[in-house]
Amino acid sequence: MISFNVPPYVGNEMEYVREACEKNHKICGDGPFSKKCHEWLEQRFGTPKSLLTTSGTAALEMAAILCDLKPGDEVILPSFTFSSTATAFQMVGARLVFVDIRPDTMNIDESKIEAAITDRTRVIVPVHYAGVACEMDTIMDIARRHGLLVVEDAAQGVMSTYKGRALGTIGTFGCYSFHETKNYSMGEGGAILVNDPAYIERAEIIREKGTNRQRFFRHQVDKYTWVDRGGSYLQSDMNAAYLYAQLEHADQINENRLASWNDYSTQLEPLAREGRIVLPTIPEGCVHNAHMFYLKARDLEERTALIAHLRDCGVQAVFHYVPLHSSPAGRKFGRFCGEDVYTTRESDRLLRLPMYYGLTEHDRAQVVAAVRGFYA
Repeated sequence: MISFNVPPYVGNEMEYVREACEKNHKICGDGPFSKKCHEWLEQRFGTPKSLLTTSGTAALEMAAILCDLKPGDEVILPSFTFSSTATAFQMVGARLVFVDIRPDTMNIDESKIEAAITDRTRVIVPVHYAGVACEMDTIMDIARRHGLLVVEDAAQGVMSTYKGRALGTIGTFGCYSFHETKNYSMGEGGAILVNDPAYIERAEIIREKGTNRQRFFRHQVDKYTWVDRGGSYLQSDMNAAYLYAQLEHADQINENRLASWNDYSTQLEPLAREGRIVLPTIPEGCVHNAHMFYLKARDLEERTALIAHLRDCGVQAVFHYVPLHSSPAGRKFGRFCGEDVYTTRESDRLLRLPMYYGLTEHDRAQVVAAVRGFYA
């Protein structure tokens, strides 16, 4: 069976984990490897501050606290996303306002955002699906005109760019995931990018259980104490060590995944030209990171049959999000603004093919042959 995902592994991970344990004697948060990861992210992507977290969810939760949301404040987001995008803001009392997506990228439809704004709106949360950027110029313009914050859910977007800018660095905050299904992994983990320096000190406090411990380490106070809201968001330095080995090979991993993505695209293009399937769209100005390769079948029935056919051919393929607005929690904590033209329909059609670092040419050929066989 060709697996849908195999966590990335470049070879130095266990050496660095051993170094964290045996040489550094520092396995809790913010050790030497955490600092190396922070520096790498800041230098590579040009953000004023990056902080590793225990997950992409934790990064979103930190962003929600930093936005200083109050119960009843509203947050605009797409319904086609993972639950973490919503729960992070719901946990601080915000109401969720879902809007429709674009069928070409599966990203939030920027033309639907403004109609969803009320006097309670505080934040826009664009989700960069499959590592392909949302239309950020339009979104940032809307945010500026209405005095709103922007939190980029760039969980899938590490190494992707929009008009030359790294995803996660355009909004007020950006949130990455380093889960085992992502292009770069530490098993469970994430990072928050703080793009407005005015929020850096509070971000450090929130991440350190609400204490000013980082100021103490910088000798700015003679002792640290509880000063604000917070949580235990520091990632273990062992996990950071594992991640750092992959960041050192970030371009190698990126190029390998892009080669697989491009191969799929080329080999499946004839089926797309015949109108049998729809392939991903990469808008002008967007550089993606080959986080996933998906195709769209005609409808839910055809997708279900295709997944079963691929399984019989030894290929693990999966669908993706069930729209949040149709879920029990989505109905309880939010509402859909406007008409659901594409969110449910396109979600029902989408199927993801195996995609990971090290996917072989032979395996890709087997996947493509299985897809072609179904449509033959």
